[in-house]
Amino acid sequence: MPGMTVKNMSFKVGQTLTLVGTAKPDASNFAVNIGPDEKDITMHMNPRFEAHGDQNTLVCNSYQDGTWCEEQRVASFPFQLGGEFKISITFNPAEFLVVLTDGSSFTFPNRMGKEKYSVVNVDGDARITSVEVK
Repeated sequence: MPGMTVKNMSFKVGQTLTLVGTAKPDASNFAVNIGPDEKDITMHMNPRFEAHGDQNTLVCNSYQDGTWCEEQRVASFPFQLGGEFKISITFNPAEFLVVLTDGSSFTFPNRMGKEKYSVVNVDGDARITSVEVK
């Protein structure tokens, strides 16, 4: 996973991970990945400005044992080229509750069922200015 990676982190059930950043002015897409290690991703969140055949689409998925799982597409897309964004992810036992910049929210299942994840990675056309776990 290239990009910005935080390892040996403790993101546990009941905590909220908040990321603040800016999409590049010419961004095609970026991804936020949360997982137990650098191989598997329990939550992959991919805002796509124009990538993989999508425009202004937010796609979530998981990557386990070398295979992508079933995609989940989110109705909201509050991201703007060159604009700042804030993503808050609250970790509950069964799912992640994600709140976006404009206040819209969605849930994504905790497909791996773990109570703690230790790797967060942000890759692609965005610059992260703040990472906080509370």
